[in-house]
Amino acid sequence: MKRTKRGDDSLWQKTEYANLVRYKPSKAYFARIRIGGKLIRRRLKTKVLSVAKLRLADLETDERKKAENQVEATNGKMTVADALAIYRLRLQGDAAIKPRTWDYHEQRIKALLSSGPELENTEIRNVTESECLNWAAGFAQKRSTTAFNHTVGILKRILEIGVEGGIRYDNPARFARRLSERAGKPVLPEIDQYEEFVMEVERGGGGFSKPCADLVRFLAYGGFRRTEAANLTWADCDFVRNKITVRGDPETGTKNNEIREVPMIPDMRQLLERLRAERTDEPVETPVMRVRECQKDMDRAAKVIGMHRITHHDLRPLFATKCIESGVGIPTVSCWLGHKDGGRACDEGVWTFA
Repeated sequence: MKRTKRGDDSLWQKTEYANLVRYKPSKAYFARIRIGGKLIRRRLKTKVLSVAKLRLADLETDERKKAENQVEATNGKMTVADALAIYRLRLQGDAAIKPRTWDYHEQRIKALLSSGPELENTEIRNVTESECLNWAAGFAQKRSTTAFNHTVGILKRILEIGVEGGIRYDNPARFARRLSERAGKPVLPEIDQYEEFVMEVERGGGGFSKPCADLVRFLAYGGFRRTEAANLTWADCDFVRNKITVRGDPETGTKNNEIREVPMIPDMRQLLERLRAERTDEPVETPVMRVRECQKDMDRAAKVIGMHRITHHDLRPLFATKCIESGVGIPTVSCWLGHKDGGRACDEGVWTFA
């Protein structure tokens, strides 16, 4: 009788649960998990799915702890890179974290490491409070409040792993304070100044200056979040019903992963008709916007014309303001913006032009 090898992929059956597979010849369940780049396959000693799920969770916890302990046991030493590896393992083991959240964590980690090239190889026991405070003071000047707060939070959690492992007594980043994210409402431009601002973005002289200006208009006329605008296609633009469909997607769609419809206000329809006329041969699945962000272009334009700096997100209230000044009720505008509070945030977040 010919023996089968467990390494043969044809002998394995996937289940609806991540990291859980079934071995067809014996009908037994196995865990198949990747931890720290290493693929681990363990027999769960059961043919019952409900039992296999419970044992899988226990096995994942044990294996991740082993991986952490291997790092911590290196002669009582731990670098920031070592602690970061443990931090990433913990994120991987958290089923509640969505792919977009994971990606954002990676962006913040990259920003943290690039802000101090020597940080990654520094031993945690040698990191001082004054170094953390000096880093925070410099980093806060180069990043938005939200980005700064998330990055500080990650730094604290990474260094706390050193405390857990007995590498040091306290967390040197504990005095790096978060910034207030409600420091004040952005100063929006007057309508004439806004038009001049958009034209200055378009006159930037770069190869994508015109698409950047179109993105500014698209955000202001639709009230979209930046990631939502980046993923809208021509198929989402219904010129007959005069509506744009913003689709929910766990990885790249709306913030709350729900579908909503936004009306084409006259300025938006004029913009879309011009863009479609310029790009008649594009398939319907092509993104409407050719760029995903344009903050540097916006910063330059604001400085040139002497207006306050605004961000992509600051353009959302321009859409809300236009709608409310046209007589649309706040709860309705709130739904168009994708708020979940029935209009309270919209009421607090709509500003008149400066």
